[in-house]
Parts: sequence; C-alpha cells; structure tokens
Amino acid sequence: MTKLGQVASIRMGYPFRSRLEHDAEGAIAVVQMKDIDDASLLHLEDAVRVGKPDSYKHHLIRPGDLVFRSRGRTNSVALISEGVGPAVLAAPMLLIRPFDVLPAYLLWYINLPAIQAALAAQAEGTAVRMISKAALEQLVIAVPPLETQRRIVEIGQLASLEARITAELANRRKALIDGILMRRAQDTHLSPVGQDADPGTGNT
Repeated sequence: MTKLGQVASIRMGYPFRSRLEHDAEGAIAVVQMKDIDDASLLHLEDAVRVGKPDSYKHHLIRPGDLVFRSRGRTNSVALISEGVGPAVLAAPMLLIRPFDVLPAYLLWYINLPAIQAALAAQAEGTAVRMISKAALEQLVIAVPPLETQRRIVEIGQLASLEARITAELANRRKALIDGILMRRAQDTHLSPVGQDADPGTGNT
C-alpha cells in the first residue's frame, strides 16, 4: 500500500478570479464539475470556452490526467482521453497527474465505492463538504505491478459493460411488459381482473 501523493502529482485547478464568461471563439475549454456525468465521463461539448492557449500554457491538462471532484455529493474522478483539445481545469477541482501508476487503474481504484466512502469520511466543512489537496495526497491506495493493473482495468471495463447491457435488457423487458399490460388495460372487451364470470352460472 502507498499514498496517492507518492505515485501522482496533485494540484488545484486554475483559480479564475472573476465569473467565467463564455467566448464562442475561445481556444480553451474550461473543465468544471458540471462537465462530468454520473458515470464519471467527461463531456466538453457545452463547456465554457475562454482566451488563448498562451494565457494558460502552464495549466493545460493532457491525456492521462485525472480530474477530481473535490466537493459535492460524489468525489469521483474522470479520465482525460485523447482528442480533448486545449483545456484547463477550474478550481476547486483537483488535477491528478499519475507518474508511477496507470491512469485507467487509478480511475478504477478511486471510483470504487469503498474508496469513495473513505474519501467522504475525510471531507471537511459543514454546509459544503470538500476534500482538500492534502487529504487526497494522503489517500492510501494499492499499487500492484503494471501487468496486474492492466488486467484489473480490462476486467473492470468488461464488468462495467456487462452491467450496462444487463440494465438495458432489464429496461427493455420492463417496457415490453408495460406495453402488454397497457394494451390489456385499454381493451374494453376483457373482463376486469378478478371479476371473470362464474362458469357455473352459465353467464358469459
């Protein structure tokens, strides 16, 4: 076991001094907490855009970085993938840049329910609970050999895919059953459930 700060550098997102104003011609996408969905996937289609690259060249995120939601109902991370383009992370989010561990493994590990619970226990504040940079650096993680990390990531991705397919099948099955029941409810020629005629009376 080791501490996250020993296998990754962690820094605060860019501290914008004023309210962000969207510039349709801006070259830089600003990653905010709203740009990460419940599945911890990053979506920058509607991200606020600002300025020129030179203004933020020392703060640009890059593929393999992880962005951490330091406050809110979840403290999950999202992985920066290839093709994101010039982007900068906004405070109070934290940037995790792995150097001794696979980014995809760290993504899987930090998003585990048990690790999320451990992070929640470290949250500070009352009205708005927040994970500090120092607390994140002290997060204890398991770092197996790289080949083991790769296998864990592959199996974890397959398990996630299976879960999505299972959920989709369950939703389609429910929609099918709901449709059948709706047709029964709307069929005025059927007797109400539980009120079928008594076959002994000869009535139909």
